[in-house]
Amino acid sequence: MTHIRATVCIDRGAFRLDVDLELPDRGVTALFGHSGSGKTTLLRAIAGLERAPNGYIGLGDVVWQDDARDIFVPTYRRSLGYVFQEASLFEHLDVHGNLNFGHKRIPDSERRFKPPDVVELLGIGDLLKRRPAGLSGGERQRVAIARALLTAPRLLLMDEPLAALDLKRKQEILPYLERLHDELSIPIIYVSHSPDEVARLADHLVLLDAGKAVASGPLTETLARADLPQAFADDAGVVLETVVGAHDDDHLTRLDFAGGSVYVAMRPEAIGRRLRCRVHARDVSLALEKPAATSILNLLPGVVTDIVSTDPAGHVLVQLRLGKTPLLARITERSRKTLDLEKGQQVWAQVKSVALLD
Repeated sequence: MTHIRATVCIDRGAFRLDVDLELPDRGVTALFGHSGSGKTTLLRAIAGLERAPNGYIGLGDVVWQDDARDIFVPTYRRSLGYVFQEASLFEHLDVHGNLNFGHKRIPDSERRFKPPDVVELLGIGDLLKRRPAGLSGGERQRVAIARALLTAPRLLLMDEPLAALDLKRKQEILPYLERLHDELSIPIIYVSHSPDEVARLADHLVLLDAGKAVASGPLTETLARADLPQAFADDAGVVLETVVGAHDDDHLTRLDFAGGSVYVAMRPEAIGRRLRCRVHARDVSLALEKPAATSILNLLPGVVTDIVSTDPAGHVLVQLRLGKTPLLARITERSRKTLDLEKGQQVWAQVKSVALLD
């Protein structure tokens, strides 16, 4: 199996990006971190817009930078698409002209996507004759993504493509980003500081903090780590990969996952449909025995696998295993002592809230 390799060290005095990453060559890899963590700098280095001394950038057997062998391929010769925060469309061209600009420069033998397929994928068929000035922010970004795809990239880079959009426009474009994830075979590296975007779209997660990659791995496993730096503690939680199991007469839908089931308000999806959920650590409490009388529907048996102190003072993160599925709970240190929690102990998790990622 091939991988994307990025060894990058860029020293700017007050800030230093120093990472050595091996990323999957399929699906969506999210670079997540707070402002100033190095996300965009890393993306620009992969694109060749910044050259990292002694760096290495490669996609499988294709090498774009290897300073040890004096190799540096300029951006325009790298088979990649880059979507910025701002769509940066050609204002003097209509949408069709923007799409055709890059596509016509690609030899027929290298074209990976047909314009009608990309237009349908991103739902922009009714925009082709319009100028960028007449498009909404979400429409502009969909056109920018389509234009990038029509340059036949082997890698798609997306630098916070939703950051400039309001909530309504974000909700408009997210389903199209999910379609890219589901229907395209090219890898995507997606920069974001939004936990919900990452949880909804990513397969692989890289957490950046102060120029360092503090964690990198499959999304569900990485989010569920209890030992992440404090910078990520406020967003602690897990993503559950579920399947719609049943709809009942009480207007609830049962979602099944490897380790149990949770109930949510009635969903329109058919039984068997896959859905992602997010469970925040702050919405999980623990009990030593299954509660006999409670309004909380989602009661799940699990085993404690880790306990880590965290801010604010007096709180801990407890990592559990529900079968093969990890879960996090944030409880007070006093509660930990009262329950006398320790690794290997069996407990019941009470999940107060399950957020569907749609």
